[in-house]
Amino acid sequence: MKHLAAAPLLLWACMGMVHAKPPSPAQPLGCLIEPFQVADVGSPVIGVIESIRAERGDTVRKGQVLALLRADVERAQVDVASNKAQAMAEVNAAEANAVLARQKLKRAEGLMAEEFVSTAAVEQARAEARVADERVLQAREQRRTAEREHALAQAQLGLRTIRAPSDGVIADRYLSVGERVEDKPLFRVAMVDPLRVEVVMPAQLYGVVRVASTMTIAPEFPNTSPREAKVILVDKLIDGASNTFRIRLSLPNPGAGLPAGLRCKASLPNTAVPPSPRPAL
Repeated sequence: MKHLAAAPLLLWACMGMVHAKPPSPAQPLGCLIEPFQVADVGSPVIGVIESIRAERGDTVRKGQVLALLRADVERAQVDVASNKAQAMAEVNAAEANAVLARQKLKRAEGLMAEEFVSTAAVEQARAEARVADERVLQAREQRRTAEREHALAQAQLGLRTIRAPSDGVIADRYLSVGERVEDKPLFRVAMVDPLRVEVVMPAQLYGVVRVASTMTIAPEFPNTSPREAKVILVDKLIDGASNTFRIRLSLPNPGAGLPAGLRCKASLPNTAVPPSPRPAL
């Protein structure tokens, strides 16, 4: 009899679970605000640090010089290559010789027409003119080669200048002046405009938020009002253990006014939540 009396209560509880509503899209979800990307900046070549141009906490721009490695040899190579590339003496001499050879050929052809010189003399003058023209081409090619060597020397010198890979903030500096650079990075640069927001959502809300849609992010930070962020990634897989999936948003942060690392609340758009399928009775 006791089992029979408990049956209606058990049936009522099961019906309550069947008709239970999924989480409301209006209910804020916990989230985390992080740098959009973090880069450990190293050196493509081995060297010794000559000077440091940025410190932890500094705001930097893409391409800004962060550090310089010693480059005495590379600077000397650039100077030598620059002198070769700018040298015009060989080209000018070859061009002058070619002009003279063509004038000689023209005179020889005129004298041959008046039968003052033989055909062999004209052929010799013509050959000398062709040789002179080839020397001009050779001199110009040598100069172009010198220009390419100069560009190569400048590129090698540029490898000893460490630059910021993006706009951001120096999150850490690992080495100091005089230390040898090999595999270890010199700086960590964090991009803080825009910021990245990671939200873990229950599986029942899959399909509610799509890429390019917007959500309202309320940072847990004094005197900070909620901001709009754009969805840039929605996971295609649901984690079976937690029955959740992740989305990523891009949060504009002009002037880096909002620090990274904050917790926040993410409010979903006013979109109907698809009902959960009813379990079979």
